[in-house]
Amino acid sequence: MKTLGIRKETKNKWERRVPLNPEAVKNLIEKGFKVIVQPSEIRIYKDEDYEKAGAIISENLANCDLILGVKEVPVNEVEPGIPHLFFSHTIKGQDYNMPLLQKFLETKTTLIDYEKIVDANGRRLVFFGKFAGNAGMVDTLYGLGQRLFQEFGIKTPFLKVKQSYQYESVADAVEHLKKIGKEIEENGLPEEITPLNIFLLGYGHVSKGCQEILAALPIVEIDPDELENHQKNYANNKIYLSIFKEKHLVERKDGSPFDLQHYFRHCSEYKSKFDKYLPYCSVYMNAIYWDPNCPVFLTKEKLAEMQKNNPKLIIIGDITCDINGSVQATVKATEPDNPIYIFNALTGEIKDGFVGEGFADMAVDNLPCEFSKEASDYFSDSLMPFMEKMLLNDYSKSIEESDLPAEIKHAVIAHQGKLRPEYEYLKEYLKILKK
Repeated sequence: MKTLGIRKETKNKWERRVPLNPEAVKNLIEKGFKVIVQPSEIRIYKDEDYEKAGAIISENLANCDLILGVKEVPVNEVEPGIPHLFFSHTIKGQDYNMPLLQKFLETKTTLIDYEKIVDANGRRLVFFGKFAGNAGMVDTLYGLGQRLFQEFGIKTPFLKVKQSYQYESVADAVEHLKKIGKEIEENGLPEEITPLNIFLLGYGHVSKGCQEILAALPIVEIDPDELENHQKNYANNKIYLSIFKEKHLVERKDGSPFDLQHYFRHCSEYKSKFDKYLPYCSVYMNAIYWDPNCPVFLTKEKLAEMQKNNPKLIIIGDITCDINGSVQATVKATEPDNPIYIFNALTGEIKDGFVGEGFADMAVDNLPCEFSKEASDYFSDSLMPFMEKMLLNDYSKSIEESDLPAEIKHAVIAHQGKLRPEYEYLKEYLKILKK
């Protein structure tokens, strides 16, 4: 009988998500698998829910055949020799998680990452992305209202927006925002902030989650290349949304025509052309996939230049939350109960809250946990089609010889003490760690 272990999440008190819900666990047990779940006082589903489903509640996962988690496993809690599946946050060479990757290599333990479970077209199959967009958009609108009032003394209906975790569900948040949207439509927004232009970078699952929230407000979509003309013809009872794709963001360094597939393969050969849009941006929502080879779209230098010139930009919602990544105001991650800080681009200093010189930045790095139950149920449903084959697989074989589905084979970062061929580039980041 193969045994599945489900870790408790220990990142912070907000991380209540689960990779499999009790219904999924019951399904696996009925198929002859054994499931051990670590006890947790904060998990969205209680220990009793898993016990009723037939799981064993125990801290000890040492005899499992596969261990699932959501966020990173602490280095000292890796169970040597047992395959682990979780969001490792190592594939971009994130320096803060290189010790974790090194641990998997040293102990010859298999590491599988949800982020790399993709279809033939590179689309992710197991994800929380929509809910990151939902929560990130709500938290940014909350921050917008607070920043405008606390720093500038401007009252808006956005003051009524609550934080994501204070809503019972996404639907609850949407219904509340509809009321706020109606108020905006009837009474308009203050002249000082109109036209209120929201820039949404990206068009994938995270972006769709943002758009689901924004649909509750009186939104008018504006093509990015129409923004200049739009400044002369707008209504103060509307909110304007511009969705940015790669073609708006970058251009070839050598002057050749933009090619999307070429950009995906060779993003280092491109430079940002985004600066020309920034004078029109009120709210900057970052919902793109980014790696260190790609151009930076909101540099410290540009932010400093903007800060000197009475900028229109009020708040950044960095859902992607790459520290010092495509948004260089994001120098730390925040938590749901303290989601916003002010980044002073002239000094590099940051200050929690809504008051101070600079730009507000929402940088919660585990946003889906604010809608934990919905996010977990969705994730569980998307993961279940792969569970049986992962549990039944013989991990003593090479990944090529294994019976794992192709989607899972591609998501194996390390196996038997070695990086998989497509992830050997991480050796360079591990070398830096050793120095």
